[in-house]
Amino acid sequence: MDLKSKFRHVLDFPEEGIDFIDITTVLGDAEAFKQVMDEIIDISKKYDFDIVVAPESRGFILGTPIAYKLGKAFAPIRKKGKLPYKTIDLEYKLEYGSNILEIHADAVKPGQRVLVVDDLLATGGTTSANVQLVEKLGGIIAGVVCMVELTYLNGRDKLKNYKVESLIKFDS
Repeated sequence: MDLKSKFRHVLDFPEEGIDFIDITTVLGDAEAFKQVMDEIIDISKKYDFDIVVAPESRGFILGTPIAYKLGKAFAPIRKKGKLPYKTIDLEYKLEYGSNILEIHADAVKPGQRVLVVDDLLATGGTTSANVQLVEKLGGIIAGVVCMVELTYLNGRDKLKNYKVESLIKFDS
């Protein structure tokens, strides 16, 4: 199946000049979603890790089934003010603004090997923030796995010291 053709492009969202890659069309297609999950789980199997960390909300969609299928723990990264316990946070830049992410202060133990999972690698801002939060807690990044990568935005440049894999690449 040509998974690339299953994504919807929404031009000028959330602001003018942005080509938003909408994953809901993949999620709404049972065959495509199954293939994506099977392939991203296969990619994830290559890594030696203890816990999956993924940001809300679309990262949860991929990260939790990977953790479940591979028998690993899962820790969410959320927007500021959404987690109920003691947190650490980090402000980061998005392709179209900035945000603050948080993780529970006890979500990752020092020395734990972490697989960071997200739906999309664009400029690398969110993914880099996820990595920094994990490392602030003493976690070791085993790898970064994304469903989609927008290679023309050079997000890998912010992650050059890590193993990064993406299932589908958009070159323009």
